Amino acid sequence: MTKIKEAFENKKAFIGYLTAGDPDLETTEKLIFTMEQNGVDLIEIGIPFSDPVAEGPVIQDADLRALQSGTTTEKIFEMLERIRPAVHVPLVFLTYCNAVFGYGTDRFLARCQSVGIDGLIVPDVPYEEREELAPFCDQYGVDLIALVAPTSEERVYKIAKASQGFLYVVSSLGVTGVRESIQTNIESIVKAAKTVSDIPCAVGFGISTPEQAKHFCQYADGIIIGSAIVRLIGQYGRECIEPVAQYVRTIAEACHS
Repeated sequence: MTKIKEAFENKKAFIGYLTAGDPDLETTEKLIFTMEQNGVDLIEIGIPFSDPVAEGPVIQDADLRALQSGTTTEKIFEMLERIRPAVHVPLVFLTYCNAVFGYGTDRFLARCQSVGIDGLIVPDVPYEEREELAPFCDQYGVDLIALVAPTSEERVYKIAKASQGFLYVVSSLGVTGVRESIQTNIESIVKAAKTVSDIPCAVGFGISTPEQAKHFCQYADGIIIGSAIVRLIGQYGRECIEPVAQYVRTIAEACHS
């Protein structure tokens, strides 16, 4: 069993997202420890990118702040190399194919292995093109995590069958961002995936409240929250540690109760 699957053992998993380098890497380092200490079971780390096609305004702005603060992929690796021995939850990168290809795919995945990255999410690499990354992920022991959307329909079965770590179930059409209500039939997507694989399914895009977290944990194995956390980081800047701690604690309690 991989470290990522262990995060889902005997509980509903709370996956939290942050953008590395927003507002700076020193704050990111503190946030990783804070999120772990307050109940986040797995942390997604966004590598800032100039054209993050899956992201809404909140995370787009975070990417811009991170890039303006001088954050680079290499600096993120160096930060993780320093702190990873003291972080016990799985860490997953969320990035875009240009960032991986620009760094060099083999070099990127080798570096992921060396700093203890457990999984990789690349929203702009569809299932049909996963072979661009899959052999390298397999070679270096990094789970290649797939996404399924409400429009995936029959593709859900083959995507779920090929996915590793967990299946990222996109709750809504469009980009990331907080949503007041989510109407997608998540239960049917999860059920379809489970007919071909025992892979954990986590729901993301739009979840922001404890009530939403508890609701989706009825149907899925966990939930993913990004924009609501990133919005707090953007609001408080370097003073965001305590507001984020309080927020993720309430979500963790909702997921784990």
